[in-house]
Amino acid sequence: MNRSVFQLVLAQAIMMSVNSLMVTSAAIIGSHLSRNPALASLPLALQFVAVMCTTIPASLLMRAVGRRSGFLLASLIGLAGASCGALAIYLDSFLLFCIGALGTGMYTGFGHYFRFAAIEVSPPEKKNSAISYVLAGGVAAALIGPNLANLSREVFALTYLGTLLSVIVLYALNAINLLYIKLPKPLARDYRATTRSMLQIAAQPAFVAAVASAAIGYSVMVLLMTATPLEMMQQHHNFGDVAFVIQWHVLGMFVPSFFTGHLINRFGVQRIILCGVALMLVCIVINFSGTTVRHFWIALLALGIGWNFMFIGGTSLLSETYRVEESSKAQAFNDFVVFLVAAISSFSAGALLHWLSWERVNAAAIPVLGLALLAQCWLWMNKRPPLDANIR
Repeated sequence: MNRSVFQLVLAQAIMMSVNSLMVTSAAIIGSHLSRNPALASLPLALQFVAVMCTTIPASLLMRAVGRRSGFLLASLIGLAGASCGALAIYLDSFLLFCIGALGTGMYTGFGHYFRFAAIEVSPPEKKNSAISYVLAGGVAAALIGPNLANLSREVFALTYLGTLLSVIVLYALNAINLLYIKLPKPLARDYRATTRSMLQIAAQPAFVAAVASAAIGYSVMVLLMTATPLEMMQQHHNFGDVAFVIQWHVLGMFVPSFFTGHLINRFGVQRIILCGVALMLVCIVINFSGTTVRHFWIALLALGIGWNFMFIGGTSLLSETYRVEESSKAQAFNDFVVFLVAAISSFSAGALLHWLSWERVNAAAIPVLGLALLAQCWLWMNKRPPLDANIR
């Protein structure tokens, strides 16, 4: 890794530590602050809505002012959101907590471009490894996020106030890291006359398969991950068990990143994506079989590894469908779709679990995974070589 990739790995680690901390705590905090159990997952859903709404403006802004300036602006927004969340707990305000979640979501909307920034500072032959290394930064998140959520929630008299104060500290550390990162300057040339339209780019079978892999992998992961802490609490497991399960889930999401890029280079991106789909189906089967801590642990571990294969595979495949001058709009469109479906899944999790059942939440994910399989089959039947050597 060069220095810039290393700093992006660190930035990813801090961002995902906050995300895993919020996944562990947000729905439970929401259930305490809201009088309606069906709205428990609303703050986490709003975080994904904010990610979705930020992806396109973030990409366009960074094309104009550069990645570094965009990431630093995101740090300020994240600090504001975390401060709002801490104030919400102090004032016992569900509405204010939801507003704070929007700020942390906007930060994440910028932060998901860390993986694309790694591509831009790496040679083409190191592209898959760069993506994997950045996402491998999430391994630290597995150790930091859930443990920090568990250790900080009762530091102060107000439960969970310490959790949000921890988020503020993490965002401040990331701002310092990003202040000294070296990333490419914005493109000076006007490419509008030579680039294809977004419709032309999106019409490629490889683009459809890439977006489907990342979006469906993310949506199924978010649906089951968000519902799991709520179901565990309903099954009378303690918060320490919830943190343990989420910790292993996050490890499953990011530890494979150390070798996923090499697996893609050796076996091909589509085979790795299909392995991811299979692992998510394994997760659902385990969830159907029981509700002990061991069941939740193994299921979410398989879910995390499945997400890793589908998300990194989708990102790698996506990078073969656009030229460097088309990167901003192609990446923005991809992430918009990914986090649109993630937001829908996150919001649906609490409501489906409240109105239906744990088994039906899992059953709802099966046909969605079927769509990912269909997209890969369509690509196989329309296989074409990459665009050209300018693809980054």
